[in-house]
Amino acid sequence: MKSFNRYVILSHDHPTQHFDFMLEKEGVLQTWRLNLLPGNAPFLAEKIHDHRLEYLEYEGPISNDRGVVKRMDRGKYEIIADTESFMIIQLLEGKYQGQINFDRMGAETLLGTFLPDN
Repeated sequence: MKSFNRYVILSHDHPTQHFDFMLEKEGVLQTWRLNLLPGNAPFLAEKIHDHRLEYLEYEGPISNDRGVVKRMDRGKYEIIADTESFMIIQLLEGKYQGQINFDRMGAETLLGTFLPDN
């Protein structure tokens, strides 16, 4: 049986309202700051520092007055492709089941489009 890693999308209100898209990989959560939730419109994803796995389950205030996070979605994912120019992720569970296609816009910035399963 194939095992899949987990993901979480958190609403985060600091320093301005945005969303943290976190993918479990090699014992950490690789994290991107999204300007919009996955939906009909393209969205930007900016790579930020990795986070602890605790954020898969955590909701509430962040230490040192760095705002509050609230879980918007969680589930499992699979990386379909990861090249120099793009990355494709299949979200297998949760509210946003479907495929996210990311085009690499630079070393730390992605442009995402979401294709729902339905």
